[in-house]
Amino acid sequence: MRIHIATDHAGLEFSKLVQDHLREAGHEVIDHGPSEYDPLDDYPTFCINAALAVAADQAAGETALGVVFGGSGNGEQIAANKVRGIRAALVWSLATAELAREHNNANVIAIGARQHTAAEAIALIDRFIATDFPGEERHERRIAQLAEYEQTGDIAGKGVNRPGV
Repeated sequence: MRIHIATDHAGLEFSKLVQDHLREAGHEVIDHGPSEYDPLDDYPTFCINAALAVAADQAAGETALGVVFGGSGNGEQIAANKVRGIRAALVWSLATAELAREHNNANVIAIGARQHTAAEAIALIDRFIATDFPGEERHERRIAQLAEYEQTGDIAGKGVNRPGV
């Protein structure tokens, strides 16, 4: 599987360890940066580039997922979710890593590098990658509603409040 990785300065060391682990597990890893430590770097570009690559790969039929790191993972998740077709989930436990795939078919996860040890982060990523989306109707329906809103700004028949419309 192809795994796209991005971080900021807070997750740089984690990113290197995770990339090594994933390569040893047989995954193709693409690093979207940064390549060196800069305490003033900004995560949005790195995370958006990783998310864009996941979306492009998936649109082309390639099996791909993404992992983004930061101090808390919150900003990185928000950045990745700005990309059309990305469902990024902040994970902090094995259960949230698994549910991100099972219920949301998440294609990117965000992890707080200052919140976990490297071993914990690797366990979260491994669980995320190993979990399949079972495609239950209720989850498919909800994901389709999110995609509809992303495309149209509305969810037909669901009462989305659209100010000014």
